[in-house]
Amino acid sequence: MLTFAVHLLHHVRGPAIDYVGVGLAAFASWVGVPGPGEPLLIAAGIYAAKHKLDVSPVLLVAWAGATAGGMVGWVVGLKAGRTVLTAPGPLREMRLSAVTRGEAAFKRVQVIAILLTPSWVAGINRASVRVYLPTNAAGAALGAAAIGLGSFYGGPIVVDLVDDAGVLGLVLLGVLVVSVVGLEVARRVRVRARRREASGSRAGS
Repeated sequence: MLTFAVHLLHHVRGPAIDYVGVGLAAFASWVGVPGPGEPLLIAAGIYAAKHKLDVSPVLLVAWAGATAGGMVGWVVGLKAGRTVLTAPGPLREMRLSAVTRGEAAFKRVQVIAILLTPSWVAGINRASVRVYLPTNAAGAALGAAAIGLGSFYGGPIVVDLVDDAGVLGLVLLGVLVVSVVGLEVARRVRVRARRREASGSRAGS
């Protein structure tokens, strides 16, 4: 996805692709569609560092798109997701029990859970409006700033690779993406393992 995003901005540039595209991709990712938001924001940050885009609008539209997407995802989870999980049918009692237990666990660490899970999960678990909306907006701002500014300050060399080495640059970019994703997945696995251990300790006591 990141390779495609850099290629897109490198060869098919224009306002619709640059700023509107970043906003729409962020919106889709925060609704719950995997993939488009972060790669396009990284690519836009890199090109902003090369003075081919303005980083401020990039960050603004990424934040706005992510915030709006998070709100839509929350509504979808609240309405459709919860309806599906609690609908009459096989294993309904088990599903109702799982939803009840999940909601109780979610509410105990609501802010952290909102930040670490997809928006529709917050909807299914009935995250309150007064907690979800500011947390969603803050999370979108942190994500846009971290990814956008990180690629803005650390990414120009990637564009040079794409310009000078062509396919080699794209391959190196892919390796970079895989490494970053791998580190993030490993971090999330460790967090979940610690949570399970903490839950087991509380249950045992």
